[in-house]
Amino acid sequence: MREREQRVVASVLKFLSILFQIVKNFKQMKPITTISASVFLIIFLALFPSCKMSSEKKEKSTDVELQALFSLMQGSFNSEKQALADSTYYNISLHMYPIWEKKGNWLYVEQAMNAMQDKPYRQRIYELKRNENGQLASYVYAIPADSLWIGKWKTPQAFDSLSVGQLMLRTGCEVLLNKTSEGLFEGKTQDATCESSLRGASYAMSTVRISVKGIESWDQGFDSDGKQVWGATQGGYIFDKLE
Repeated sequence: MREREQRVVASVLKFLSILFQIVKNFKQMKPITTISASVFLIIFLALFPSCKMSSEKKEKSTDVELQALFSLMQGSFNSEKQALADSTYYNISLHMYPIWEKKGNWLYVEQAMNAMQDKPYRQRIYELKRNENGQLASYVYAIPADSLWIGKWKTPQAFDSLSVGQLMLRTGCEVLLNKTSEGLFEGKTQDATCESSLRGASYAMSTVRISVKGIESWDQGFDSDGKQVWGATQGGYIFDKLE
């Protein structure tokens, strides 16, 4: 944020310097027009807000890492290969599709047993953005009356009837991510900040790896003593991206 402010201030000073030079030169000219320095000031005040907005919009659209992460997370995935290789893992389907494209980087997420996709066990909306420290973060929201949205990943425009204000932010459950190499992002939730009451848990933790091949996600629930009470024990689920 400081760097953006410094660039804005520098732009303002440069513009004022140019304006001053124009006014100085204007005073040396013959009075062939009635335009005054005040007119230049009015023009500046009218144009500066739009220039600033254009600059901020451009800066937002050029966050290459954020857009790369957002792109990698989109699509349909499943863990069929992992389930066939290791019977302790289930074949899980995972659908993640963009919604509200004009509002930022939002994804509708639906997860279910692959053979029972009409009965998902998890429905969420993710928002991808940078947090106050500038780090990539995936914020998690619960959806009211989530059963109404089953299968709507096929028609993302359906979410236009749902507003951001209706969502419930799962505080402390955001996943903080870093780009660790080209085409690879890794991250996790913070320690014991994501509350969970599932199967006697006190909190949940998630670790993820996101690449062009797919998503590896390890979700675990722990009780107040730090004992794991749900989730895979040997490692995360490997969701291969489907063509």
